[in-house]
Amino acid sequence: MKTLGRSGVGVTELGFGAASLGNLYRAISDGEAAAAVSAAWDRGVRYFDTAPHYGLGLSERRMGTVLRDHPRAEFTLSTKVGRLLVPNPGGENQRDLDNGFDVPAGLRRHWDFSADGIRRSLAESMERLGLDRIDIVLMHDPEESDQPETALTEGYAALHELRAQGVIGAVGVGSKQVEILRRFVTETELDTIMLAGRYTLLEQPALDELLPACEKHGVSVLNVGVFNSGLLAKDWPEDDGHYEYGSAPPKLVERARQIASLCRRYGTSLPHAALVFAGAHPTVASVVVGAGKAAHMLRNADLMAAPPPPAGLWADLVAQGLLRPDAPVPTS
Repeated sequence: MKTLGRSGVGVTELGFGAASLGNLYRAISDGEAAAAVSAAWDRGVRYFDTAPHYGLGLSERRMGTVLRDHPRAEFTLSTKVGRLLVPNPGGENQRDLDNGFDVPAGLRRHWDFSADGIRRSLAESMERLGLDRIDIVLMHDPEESDQPETALTEGYAALHELRAQGVIGAVGVGSKQVEILRRFVTETELDTIMLAGRYTLLEQPALDELLPACEKHGVSVLNVGVFNSGLLAKDWPEDDGHYEYGSAPPKLVERARQIASLCRRYGTSLPHAALVFAGAHPTVASVVVGAGKAAHMLRNADLMAAPPPPAGLWADLVAQGLLRPDAPVPTS
């Protein structure tokens, strides 16, 4: 395990992201959800990430059902704060599809990064999980809320206090926006950030300022969205592939295909190269991948454990302008 910042909280090289357990894009059964988590456990994954946002609490409930069968000292768990779940009168007969989750919309999300809101969110998450401790708490997408400055000041202060009291082990923020993450890294004393889709084989904007700031301030990175919403998840990117939870622009599909072609030339696959690249930067403590099916999790674990692609692949990607020359690459 790698330790997050100065926290003492450890995470495995491969982590399990639980958005799919909240019926992201499609409904899965409780059995499928449990099988996916169990598959991760069987392959040595001991870091699990969830959030109230994922399926309006469904992901947390499903995650807790499986993890409660394992000794609490043997795994690391993170959840998120900033979105309280409150009643949504009249929503019981509707679905939460506008937010991407195929679940009843009897609840709705309410932004709240206040100290009271964060403590309430954390208590409600522990109740849904059925666990008395959460190791890592991440402020979730503060830039999407109407109160990003509250997250940076009052929200962080509340989590800092909970960490000092030993209630939680590590404090962080999760976002796909590089600038808000950079501000948290430089203006607070975070242990970790969860970086979504901004340091991948397809694009590496986090190399400009964010990752150097993480190195300078001793902040660890939980790298998520490393397949760019699925565009890099298949051996050959499809025309109707997803990117940023929407349709992938043709220009990006073509770029991904150029990378895939080089992967084939070197006897590896696009998903393999994408996964191991995402963990090669020295600030990255864990590469967190989602899976709604056990088979998908097993594949990801196998890819992460396999020897990295030949060095020539990375050199050719750089030479063809498909990879930044300052990006660290995996070595055997």
